[in-house]
Amino acid sequence: MDSQMELDVLRAQKGDHEAFTRLIKAMEPSFYRIASTIMKSETDSLDAAQETIVKAYLSLHTLKEPRYFKTWVTRILIRECMRLLKVKNKVVPLNLDINTQQPEASIEEKLDVRDGISRLESEYRVVISLYYLQDLSIKDIAEIIDQPEGTVKSRLSRARKKLEKWLSNDTEAGGIRNERI
Repeated sequence: MDSQMELDVLRAQKGDHEAFTRLIKAMEPSFYRIASTIMKSETDSLDAAQETIVKAYLSLHTLKEPRYFKTWVTRILIRECMRLLKVKNKVVPLNLDINTQQPEASIEEKLDVRDGISRLESEYRVVISLYYLQDLSIKDIAEIIDQPEGTVKSRLSRARKKLEKWLSNDTEAGGIRNERI
């Protein structure tokens, strides 16, 4: 996190509403990307993001280390998404904008990956989304979902194996590898 963001966190903790607004504006695109990988609809994604902002504002004083603001607020967002899913008791397909490192990937291949990810259980979908789409480290993911790093690694491994199995059954490309999607 940059020093300006840390200063804004400190200012916001002292009641500076403009500093809090700057923090949220900097995080907005990330909020929506994360929420849309977990929630079923755009409306639910926006609801989760909005609830996260309110909860972050109300509990900002509990954040002890300003440098961990991004991790802290991302954890709030994921918990809010999971809470909303429980309340609505929904099955969660994904709405992802799949970015591949291979520019030659066809739309069909991207849709196959999207479909495969949407078939994963939420615990796998969350780690896959945070790792590949948000480019977070295993350590950061472990902090966000409040699980040991080994759990994150095993969930990533299991998710990759499931995706590879599904994709190899659906395509002749052989599925995905252990590289970033």
